[in-house]
Amino acid sequence: MEKDLIEYIAKSLVDDPSAVSVKETEGERGPVLELSVAQGDIGKVIGKYGRIAKALRTVLSATASKDGKRYSLEILD
Repeated sequence: MEKDLIEYIAKSLVDDPSAVSVKETEGERGPVLELSVAQGDIGKVIGKYGRIAKALRTVLSATASKDGKRYSLEILD
């Protein structure tokens, strides 16, 4: 569910939604969602001063806490 939510939000933000992919991996502290977008859309996902990236992480932690999980979000270059 969390993976689909992040993918949906990211596709809404970028110019090339077909290049958006979210992959779930296991990290040191638990599950990690790796978001990758087209090279020209990285700024749109990160936002000015990282505000959009922070908002994505906030939404992710809010939805994951309902299920008692703890996810991390990494935005890949």
